Amino acid sequence: MLLLARIRSSILRSSCSRTYHKRRYPIRGPFLWLPMSSSEPVPAGDTSWEKGPGKRPRAPSPLSKEEKQAKRAKNIARANAKRLKKQRGHVPEACTTEDVRWKDIVCLLGQDVVDKAVEDGTEFDSPFEFKSEVELVVKASTSNGEGLAQSTEENSNPWVVVVPFCLPGERVKCRVFKNDRMHSLADFIEVIQPNLELRNNERVKCRYFSKCGGCQYQMLSYESQLAFKREVVVKAYKNYSELPDSSIPEIQPTIGSPLQYGYRTKITPHFQAPPPKTDKAALQAQVEAGDKPDWLQIGFNIQSQNKVMDIEECPIATPVLNQALPEIYQNVVKTIHTYKRGATLLLRESLDTSVDPDPNDTSKDKQICITNNHASIRERVGGFLFEYIASSFFQNNNAILPALTSYVRDAISSLYPDPNDSTRPTHLIDTYCGSGLFAITLSPDYSTVAGIEISADSIMYAKHNAKLNNIAAEKMSFRKGDAAEIFKSVSDFSPDKTVMVIDPPRKGCDDPFIKQLLEFRPKVVAYVSCNVHTQARDVGKILNATQDESEGGRYVLESLRGFDLFPQTAHVESVAILRRV
Repeated sequence: MLLLARIRSSILRSSCSRTYHKRRYPIRGPFLWLPMSSSEPVPAGDTSWEKGPGKRPRAPSPLSKEEKQAKRAKNIARANAKRLKKQRGHVPEACTTEDVRWKDIVCLLGQDVVDKAVEDGTEFDSPFEFKSEVELVVKASTSNGEGLAQSTEENSNPWVVVVPFCLPGERVKCRVFKNDRMHSLADFIEVIQPNLELRNNERVKCRYFSKCGGCQYQMLSYESQLAFKREVVVKAYKNYSELPDSSIPEIQPTIGSPLQYGYRTKITPHFQAPPPKTDKAALQAQVEAGDKPDWLQIGFNIQSQNKVMDIEECPIATPVLNQALPEIYQNVVKTIHTYKRGATLLLRESLDTSVDPDPNDTSKDKQICITNNHASIRERVGGFLFEYIASSFFQNNNAILPALTSYVRDAISSLYPDPNDSTRPTHLIDTYCGSGLFAITLSPDYSTVAGIEISADSIMYAKHNAKLNNIAAEKMSFRKGDAAEIFKSVSDFSPDKTVMVIDPPRKGCDDPFIKQLLEFRPKVVAYVSCNVHTQARDVGKILNATQDESEGGRYVLESLRGFDLFPQTAHVESVAILRRV
């Protein structure tokens, strides 16, 4: 025992020496005590250094109170200058929600007013403090469905306040939560003086409207919603196409959805994980007793916040999905103690895949709710059947899809009214084809059809859907296209006999794709878009790139029309038909 004690003592001395011998600090008990150096005398009457472990006391500042205040003000000014420099250097990415809003703000204020504020360096001098409540009159609407009100503060710079859930002509009360370049973002509080020509709150069917960020237009008549959405298409081509007015045909009225509520076939509610340091055993006992924790919210985000609110029913979702919600939410509550992070739920309507499908018989159709991301979904679009994996993209408003696909087919056919016209296209290429929606629905008008897709899973389902709809393999093929050489797989198609359908994601077509399209140069291009702003940009690039071409090489925009796939929201999709002349 004595030997072990000596060894332990030797190890301890060796460790302390190794760690501290150069600085020669004494050790008191388990703490390291750092006395003041001899160069820093202890202030008279200060005995805190005798109290053992703790931080070394600071030497008294040589600055006076006024000097400290001046130094603090200088540091704040430096920080503000740094923040301002960062703000001025931030430019919204083109065609994003932020950029679309900014263009509407510039339109309201005037470009000359904006330029002067930038020149004077006052573009970030907001008249409003954080969380200040103000009453303003709304002057215009953004393409995102927000209201734009102008500041009435005395001696303030020209300034706009962006307020959701309000309409032009209304006086509203709002709370500012963010200041940006020549505008503030605000939370909606209430309408003080409504625009009775447009607003009727009896139309609102959701108890969470004006809180949930999902819908913007429930107080409007459906005719007004369609008119607003046509104006979005007009502004998109004005702001992003870089085309002269003479190159843009009259934009046709927006085609509405047969269903204005109960149309959405896919919703994705979400929730957060238990807060840190939650007692999991106590939480498990609580939920097993049927008691939902106060912090657990299952639903959708609050407008302008990254915070979830409870939503038990969504009126724009189909009845099948709403009927499934209570049981799914209950299962989340019962198992919330097992989650280490938040999660997103998937609810997708589908035909019952346990029953053999028949494209010509709808009597056996039964709608069910699918929650498994890897399950197969089955939908009927007009006289066609489609199957695809639940986690993949497919339009979420089945009710309007027959009208959308028929419009694309008829808009192309109207360019060649004579069925015996030798110049009439006979081949169809569906790029970004996914599970083959346009390739299959337009196939009756063409002798040869090819779908191009980068995703191998999508190609697998597209081939399956062609068989499901009894389309001959010699007529239709689906080909994997490399992004760098996407049209190489259809080199056997004659451009003069080919129609190309483009249905890209929200970001639109990148420059390499447009370059390849112009090299291939099909006779007709049908551009279907879920983001009219990127569509306008891309159509402008295509037309401007060919405007000086000789006869037979120049594209013109034949027609342009919006489609309302998401009633009660500000979202609009569009179809542009281009022809090479």
